[in-house]
Amino acid sequence: MDEKKLRQELEEARTRLKELTFKNAASQLKQIRQIRETKKAIARLLTRLAN
Repeated sequence: MDEKKLRQELEEARTRLKELTFKNAASQLKQIRQIRETKKAIARLLTRLAN
């Protein structure tokens, strides 16, 4: 993948994480594991961008 696409995916993942965090704070999130999975996805994208 090119850097532009990776950065776009990173931005989308960060937005998704923000939404999940707000839903969790409002007790609307049923699957809390999604937060952890999204954080891992962000870490993977950042690792690929660093290389």
